[in-house]
Amino acid sequence: MSFSFELIKTDGEARAGVIKIGGIEIETPIFMPVGTNASVKAILPCMLKAVGAKIILSNTYHLYLRPGIETIEKLDGLHKFMGWNRGILTDSGGFQVFSLSDFRSINPEGVYFKSHLDGSSHFFSPEYVVQLQSRWGSDIAMVLDECPPYTMDKDYVKKSLDITLNWAKRSLKAREDFPLTALFGIVQGGVFDDLRKTAALEMSEMDFEGFAIGGLSVGEPVEDMYRVVPIVNEILPQNKPRYAMGIGKPENIVELIGMGVDMFDCVMPTRNARNGTLFTKYGIVNIKRLEYRFDDRPIEEGCGCYTCRNFSRGYLRHLLKAKELSFYTLASIHNLYYYINLVKKARKAILEGRFKAFRDEFYSLRGSQ
Repeated sequence: MSFSFELIKTDGEARAGVIKIGGIEIETPIFMPVGTNASVKAILPCMLKAVGAKIILSNTYHLYLRPGIETIEKLDGLHKFMGWNRGILTDSGGFQVFSLSDFRSINPEGVYFKSHLDGSSHFFSPEYVVQLQSRWGSDIAMVLDECPPYTMDKDYVKKSLDITLNWAKRSLKAREDFPLTALFGIVQGGVFDDLRKTAALEMSEMDFEGFAIGGLSVGEPVEDMYRVVPIVNEILPQNKPRYAMGIGKPENIVELIGMGVDMFDCVMPTRNARNGTLFTKYGIVNIKRLEYRFDDRPIEEGCGCYTCRNFSRGYLRHLLKAKELSFYTLASIHNLYYYINLVKKARKAILEGRFKAFRDEFYSLRGSQ
C-alpha cells in the first residue's frame, strides 16, 4: 500500500494534516489506542470504531514472544488476525529493551534479551525487527532503537544515540529486502539539547516516511520534555508526520500539539479506566469514591460515548465494586472516547485558527467543577 502525509493547516506551531495509508485516511493530530498483544484490553474492534479510532498500536516484542511470527503469518497477517481493517502501527520493541533492562544486554549488532514469559533467550537486530513487521503487515513500522533511562549520564546517552542512529541506517537498508508501507525513524538523545539536535539532523537526512520523538515520559521532569520537543521539531521536516511516543497525560498531549506533534499513543486511557480513574473535560473522576454511590449523572455531562449515553456514575461504581468485567469495557470506552475527541477538538481549533483559545479553555475547565 501507499503512504502519504499532507499538511493542511498550521496555527502557530500546531498542525492539522492527513495521513493516507492505502484507502485509509487518518486525520492528525491523532491519538492511537494501544493494543500491545493485538488487542486493546477490554475493547472489541467494533467498539474502537465506535469511539472513532482510525489507527491502533501493537508491539513487536510482545507479539514476537506470543503468539509468535509464524502464527500471525499463517493466519493472514496482523489485520486479519485481530479483525481490524484500519491502521496498525507496530512499535519495534525498543521501549521494552528499556523497561525490561534486567533481562537484556545491548551491543552495536543488536540486543540480546530474555523473555519475561519463560526466561528463554532471544536476539533482535535492526534487520530482524524490520523483517518481523514486514511479515505481519504493519502499516507503520518503527525502527529498533535504544531508549536510555532519564538517569543516565551524557556519555552513556551519546553512545546509545550512536547505536540508535546506526540501527536506523541498517533498518532503511533492510527494507529493500522486506518491504514496508511506512517506516519511521526515532529521535533519541535524552534531555541533552545538543544530542537531540544531532539526532534530529541525522534522522532528517534519512529517507523515512515519518519521525518519532522517543525517550520522553521516562521519568524526566515535564519541563525537560517541553524544552526538548521544540528543539527536535524545529529540525524535523515539515512535510512528514511527527509522533511523540508514549505520551499520555491530556495536558501533555495538548502542549505537544501546540509544539507541532501529530501522533500520540499511550496505555493510560485503558489502564486508568480499569483502576476506576475516568477522564473528563473538568478533570479526573475517581469512580471508587463513596460520593458517587447515588450519583445519577453520566461520567461527563454532554459526552457522546456509549457509556455516558446509557449509564450513571452510581451504576459504574457498583460494577467496579462488584468486580464485574463489564466495568472495564464501559470505563475504557469512555476514556478512549475522551482522548480521541480531545485531539479531534484540537484539530478543529487548528483549522479554525483558534488553537490558543482551545488550549486556554482546556485549562480553564479543569477543576472548575
